[in-house]
Amino acid sequence: MARVPFRAAADRVRHRLIQLLRPKPRGRTPVGSRTGTAAPADLTGPARHPGLRALGMLAVVVLGAWLGLLAVGSIRTPVGPMDTNMTLRPSLTGGSKINVAPLGALELDSHIAPLRLDVDVDRLDPQRSQALVDRPERFAGLQDEVTRDVTAGTRELAVRSCVAVVSGATALGLVVYRRPRRALTAGGLALTLLAASGVSAYATWNPKSVLEPKFSGLLSSAPSVVGDARSIVTEFDIYQQELARLVTNVTKLYDATSTLPVYRPDPGTIRVLHVSDLHLNPAAWHIIASLVEQYEIDVIVDSGDTMDHGSAAENSFLDPVRDLGAPYVWVRGNHDSLVTQAYLKKFKNVHVLDDGKAVNVGGLRIAGTGDISFTPNRTAPVGGKAAAQLEGARLASALRDQKRAGTPVDIAVAHDPNTAREADGTVPLVLSGHLHRRINEQLKLGTRLKVEGSTGGGGLRAVEKEKPEKVRASVLYMDRATRRLQAWDEITLGGLGLTTAEVSRHLPEENLKKGAPAPATPSPASSPSPDRSPTRPTPSP
Repeated sequence: MARVPFRAAADRVRHRLIQLLRPKPRGRTPVGSRTGTAAPADLTGPARHPGLRALGMLAVVVLGAWLGLLAVGSIRTPVGPMDTNMTLRPSLTGGSKINVAPLGALELDSHIAPLRLDVDVDRLDPQRSQALVDRPERFAGLQDEVTRDVTAGTRELAVRSCVAVVSGATALGLVVYRRPRRALTAGGLALTLLAASGVSAYATWNPKSVLEPKFSGLLSSAPSVVGDARSIVTEFDIYQQELARLVTNVTKLYDATSTLPVYRPDPGTIRVLHVSDLHLNPAAWHIIASLVEQYEIDVIVDSGDTMDHGSAAENSFLDPVRDLGAPYVWVRGNHDSLVTQAYLKKFKNVHVLDDGKAVNVGGLRIAGTGDISFTPNRTAPVGGKAAAQLEGARLASALRDQKRAGTPVDIAVAHDPNTAREADGTVPLVLSGHLHRRINEQLKLGTRLKVEGSTGGGGLRAVEKEKPEKVRASVLYMDRATRRLQAWDEITLGGLGLTTAEVSRHLPEENLKKGAPAPATPSPASSPSPDRSPTRPTPSP
């Protein structure tokens, strides 16, 4: 009769172990056996080599314990705001390993024992993280909370591991030996081995191992990154103040420059500062404040990506908006969330635009829409270009409705240029960002598209690049009577750690056709002297 698959597999394992541990008999074939074959034997009978028999028992114990740990020897447990998976693994060197996917892992020489503790950090729990954000005072007790969580998790893991190794070794012993006594002996030895490993780990526990971790994967650069970060934090306040002073002094270049196109804004000119993609760079606020003061800005327009992840924890970064000295018009970028948007709505000087909403501010009527996608992890947006164009079509419809109502819009704002292009023919000027580079384009139906670079120099992530990304912003001069663009200045600064500046003035093509000189190449400036007394000139050639 055919055997069931499990029984057949068990017999094969048992037979293989017998072959390994019991030597073939020499001389006569025992009575009752087939010619050329040994008589049936089991591992419980008398053994000619006790050492091999003990080795076989040890193999059963270790293999069974390992299989038990693989099957049920892990637990999921919270550690502070994180969800983790803790597991004990057989190891020759012991220690602990913390896996932070997809960044890599760090290893600690925490103990010496034939067991290694693996901790997989799966994710941040949104509810527990939000609770920390809503109640910052809980950060003070977070260390104690993590300690309690780790202690409770370790205790539960120890109990689970005991059950796992005893069950695994007993089950495999029963399969191999077919005798309950031998199986229970294997289970008892597995428990003894685990207890000895625990005692060894406790006796050799090294709490200072966390000070000398070994990094792997992307985390291998962590030590140097930490060092660089400390330097940036230490000197960043000095740096951003110097960069703001650089912007202030750059405006004096106009007094000595004769190559710029001839355009002198009159006192009634509306001056709009276009910024975009700050990406959590705190130095950007100092630069914007300096430009507002030097150019006597009437309106600031931010075309989005002010944040990096759009989390509530980042909201305090927005607080300097209150003190910029000018109305602030803002649309949501793909790194800004609805949480960010709700926070900005609380500021009296901020006008948040979405779904084609229009406002009158600084003598202009401005409408805009937030980005349809939210990709804080820099992933590809769902729907891509097609979704952005669909959002642009809705913006264009809102602009046409405004025009039919007798309240035409002067400037439209959208973060993604694919969205902004759909406004062609419905508004004279449309502003966007997203690309971290400038584009100035006259669209087919007459609308001018202006894409701004990153006013935050790509954010603090810029330090990861070989060359820092440049800081960019533009000042738009709008005629108060016609509310049309007359000229614009492009301000470009060296990125983090650099002290170069460049200012160039440009005129729309239609203005050049009226006889104005053609725009010249940008005028660079290298570190204007900071010891010159600051003035408040109206920038002019």
